Amino acid sequence: MDFSGWEKLSLVDFDDYVTTTLFCSHCNFRCPFCHNGALVLGQEVTYIPWPEIKEYLIKRQGVLEGVCVSGGEPTLMEDILSKLSEIKSLGYKVKLDTNGYRPEIIEEAIENKLVDYIAMDIKNSPERYAKTAGLTYFEVERIKRSIGLIMNSGLEYEFRTTIIKEFHDERSIKEAAWLIKGAKRYFLQMYIDREGCLEHGFHAFDRKEAERLCRAAEEFVPSVKLRNYD
Repeated sequence: MDFSGWEKLSLVDFDDYVTTTLFCSHCNFRCPFCHNGALVLGQEVTYIPWPEIKEYLIKRQGVLEGVCVSGGEPTLMEDILSKLSEIKSLGYKVKLDTNGYRPEIIEEAIENKLVDYIAMDIKNSPERYAKTAGLTYFEVERIKRSIGLIMNSGLEYEFRTTIIKEFHDERSIKEAAWLIKGAKRYFLQMYIDREGCLEHGFHAFDRKEAERLCRAAEEFVPSVKLRNYD
């Protein structure tokens, strides 16, 4: 399967690196607030031939530094590991964005040195995870396994939660932080009701409220920062 979206130049998706960002379609979650709704549902998808992307990466060697692989959910792509291998063979740093629900793919990517940085979403506390992910059946142990793999990988990583009044409060954020106790970095991201969201009408925390959530999470994670609140 080929990628479905492509931002050829990005300075924000992979800190410190001039990056190209690749988006796959489809996701195993249905987070109501997801801003990539069309990709998640696989609607009006146009696939970009892999040889075209690879040719671009070859031509931009020495200019581009990193490749961010996002989605949708990249770990659902049948040949994601071979694509990551090809990207790495060209000398690029690779960042993987994931929801963490396929730890077996994350494990292979780590073991085979196919990624340099992993950004994993932490949707909510264990009790509220299924609702926040838009699912009726959910195996939280998959999330816990991915967290363990990432934290013990020796790689650079981050965990992040998009905070929304309808889904989160101080208690749930504290319990979410407990899942990643001792993590290097945890970002609480501002919710923005974008045109592409699966559903609309949710509400963002203001900065003062978000700072209280940060303090709640700091009981378990030393470095908790806000993102998109500047």
